Amino acid sequence: MANITHYDPFKEVTRFGPFRDLDDMFKGFMVRPVLRDLEPEIKMDVAEDDKAYTVRAEIAGVTKEDIKVAVVGNEVSISAEVKKQNEEKEGKKVIRSERYYGKQYRSFSLANDIDEAKAEAEYHDGVLQLILPKKNGGEAKKITVK
Repeated sequence: MANITHYDPFKEVTRFGPFRDLDDMFKGFMVRPVLRDLEPEIKMDVAEDDKAYTVRAEIAGVTKEDIKVAVVGNEVSISAEVKKQNEEKEGKKVIRSERYYGKQYRSFSLANDIDEAKAEAEYHDGVLQLILPKKNGGEAKKITVK
């Protein structure tokens, strides 16, 4: 793979420093740690047909009782709470814990309003599936310009 660098013809003219060679020697020596997001994001797939939207969201490590879905107009909100289970055994201590415990939240807008009364939700194997039917009459009305 080619290592491409940006060439600046005026770099040497505008940069004055008697120790610039020393600076170049330490370039890349001090690396800042990369901070990752501690809260995992709910990953989703959204599909659409003429009658409904289908949403598949990955929410692992929760029970269906801990998932809340709200639909208002064309706004959909999904939240889930991953609860920490206290499992302490005598003589054992936790050395490292990488699992996330807390609340996850995702909200998004769709192009059409949703018929909340006919919406369905199922949760199996860490995947939440929503069937969100479109409201009738949600199509744009054409207006003739006079």
